[in-house]
Amino acid sequence: MTPGGSGLAQAPAGGVRAPAEQSGRNVHVRYSEFWDMIVHDRIEKVTFSPDMQRALVIDTDGNRFRMDALPNDPELLPTLTKHKVDIIVLPAQQDNGVSEFLRSLIFPAILFGGLYFLSRRFGRGMGPGGMGNPLELTRSQAKVQMVPKTGVTFNDVAGCDGAKLELQEVVSFLKNSDAFTELGAQVPRGVILEGPPGTGKTLLARAVAGEAGVPFFSISGSEFVEMFVGVGASRVRDLFAQAKKNAPCIVFIDEIDAVGRQRGAGIAGGNDEREQTLNQLLTEMDGFEGNSGVIVMAATNRKRCA
Repeated sequence: MTPGGSGLAQAPAGGVRAPAEQSGRNVHVRYSEFWDMIVHDRIEKVTFSPDMQRALVIDTDGNRFRMDALPNDPELLPTLTKHKVDIIVLPAQQDNGVSEFLRSLIFPAILFGGLYFLSRRFGRGMGPGGMGNPLELTRSQAKVQMVPKTGVTFNDVAGCDGAKLELQEVVSFLKNSDAFTELGAQVPRGVILEGPPGTGKTLLARAVAGEAGVPFFSISGSEFVEMFVGVGASRVRDLFAQAKKNAPCIVFIDEIDAVGRQRGAGIAGGNDEREQTLNQLLTEMDGFEGNSGVIVMAATNRKRCA
């Protein structure tokens, strides 16, 4: 009886049967079978991936096999070399210039996106007219009323006769400051109005501006204090810079006790944001060169805290 009629498949030379005899088709092979094929010189060529985790195997008959998740076997490459197997390791894929350029833009895009988001939030927090710019944080948020829009005089203030009498001196100075200077009179540093809420402190300040016919800058003391250190002092500088450009004028700070507390009364007793703002405010008031024509008026209902 011939071998072909025995019904048994003939084994390949060397005693090792190939896992698949279909050329042109990649099939998986176990690592143990792969190793036996190496030992019996059944491997012609092995192409490894850059990470050495995958391999494409071609046997001596031209059949292709695929292997995934190769173990970290230090004997593999020496054994392949010993049996004269053609070894190829694919190089790592290098990104083109376009992808590198796009990756380099990721961080700047995130940075500018975050700044834009913060500027939008700050712009909304500033209310109508906010420019949505982080630099707006350091600008004064004072409301300005020029002469045609003031429209308040002492005749509009009922009562407060004593206060109105004392404030007439401020009005006289604003109307004719040169006469006071020629006589050697001391330039008023400012006026503080004390009284319970709703007693007309702000109205009195507007009446002084209306009587003198000068611009009126009004701001709340709480608007100077922010969570960012240095913002309050910058706003004070910007406020007085605007006031000097429109001198003679009145700068009215409502609720001055929010920023004008006794220095050194912070939580840690140090130079915190409120104390820096107060120092800058005092510097601006004491640093007027000659007769600047800027009168500071402040209102509080807690004079002992100011």
